[in-house]
Amino acid sequence: MSAKLPIGFMLNPFAGIGGSVALKGSDGADTVKLALAKGAVPLAQQRVEQALKLLQPYAERIEFICPAGAMGQDCLMAMGFETNVIFQPKQPSLASDTHGFIDALNDYGQQQPLALLLFAGGDGTARDICAHVNENTPVLGIPAGCKIHSGVYAVTPIAAGRMVEQMVNGELLSLVEANVMDIDEAAFRDGVVRAKRYGEMTIPDDLRYVQSVKSGGKESDELVLADIAAEVVDLIDDSLAIMGSGSTVAAVMELLQLDNTLLGVDIVAQQELIAADQTAAELIAHVTQAQASGQVCKLVVTVIGGQGHVFGRGNQQLSPELIRLIGIDNIIVVATKSKLQSLQGRPLIADTGDVELDQQLSGYIRVVTGYRDYVMYPLSSPA
Repeated sequence: MSAKLPIGFMLNPFAGIGGSVALKGSDGADTVKLALAKGAVPLAQQRVEQALKLLQPYAERIEFICPAGAMGQDCLMAMGFETNVIFQPKQPSLASDTHGFIDALNDYGQQQPLALLLFAGGDGTARDICAHVNENTPVLGIPAGCKIHSGVYAVTPIAAGRMVEQMVNGELLSLVEANVMDIDEAAFRDGVVRAKRYGEMTIPDDLRYVQSVKSGGKESDELVLADIAAEVVDLIDDSLAIMGSGSTVAAVMELLQLDNTLLGVDIVAQQELIAADQTAAELIAHVTQAQASGQVCKLVVTVIGGQGHVFGRGNQQLSPELIRLIGIDNIIVVATKSKLQSLQGRPLIADTGDVELDQQLSGYIRVVTGYRDYVMYPLSSPA
C-alpha cells in the first residue's frame, strides 16, 4: 500500500461568485459571466486555502489526485502539495468538467481505492458529483458556494481541514449517509425557496458510537456485535456467503440462528447453512458452482489476532484462488471500533501468500463497525 493517504480533490473555481453581487447563486455559465461583469471576484480558492493550510504539515503523507489548472492543481501546488493530475478541464471549467473528472476518478479508484474525495463548491457542485461518483467513495465538501443546503459539507472550511487531518493521523471516522440538496435558483431570485433532494453520498463523520451500543459511555461488545451482525445479514442477503473464522463473524451466524465453526470456514446460502468447516478446495468448488448458476458470492472476514491480520492467520482456507474467484468488491470486512483502535494506527494485514494479490488488496477499505456504520481503514501487505 502507498504510504500516502490517497485523496481526490476538486475545486469549483467559480463557486459562490454570484453571492457578492446579489445573484443568489452561481449555477450556469451565463450566471458566472454576469457575476464577473458585475465585478465579482472568485473567492472559492481562499476558502480552500483555509482548509488546506491545516494539512500542510502532512504534505508528504498525502497524495492528491486532481484535475489540472484552476479546478485543482494550481491551488494545491501553490500551497506546496504534490499532485497527480488525471484530468484536463476546459478553461473556464464547466459542469461537464466536473462530470469528466469524477468519471476519471472512478476509473483511478479501481486501481487505487480512495480514502476520500475532498471538493469545494456549493450545492450545484455537490449535485454534479453525486450524479457520477462511485457510491463506495466517501466525500467531504469544503463550503464555498452561495447555497449550502446539502449535508455533505463540513460546517466551515477549517472544520473540513480538521476532519482530513484526523484521517491522516489514523483516527477513526465513521461513514454516514448525507443528503444532497439544492434549490431552484430562478425561483430563489424571486423570493421562493424550493428545495429538492437529489440523492445521498457517504461522508466521514466525527468518531461517535451509536446511542444503542453505548454502555457507560463505551462500546458494549455484545451490542456492537449484534449491530455488526444485523448489517452483514443485510449485505449478504440471498447470496452465497463464505463465513470466515473469528468471534465477530460468529455473531452473524448467531443472528441467523445457524451453527458456526468458530475456528473454521462455513458456507451460507439463502441465509441457511449448507456446508461447515470447509477446506480450500471445497470452498472453491462451491463458489465455482454457484457462480456458474449466476449466484453472487461474498466473503465475510474479520480481524484475526492482535496484529490485525485479515488474511493469513487462522483462515488459510481462504486461498488466493478463492479470493480472486469471489472478487475484491465482494469481500466484507467486519470489526469493532475498539478492535481497530487497539491497533494504534497500524494497518490491517493481508498475507495470503500471493504477493501480487496482497498488493491488489492493499489500500483504504470499508470496515463494517455497526448497523449502517462503517469506517475507512488501511489494509496493507507484509512487503
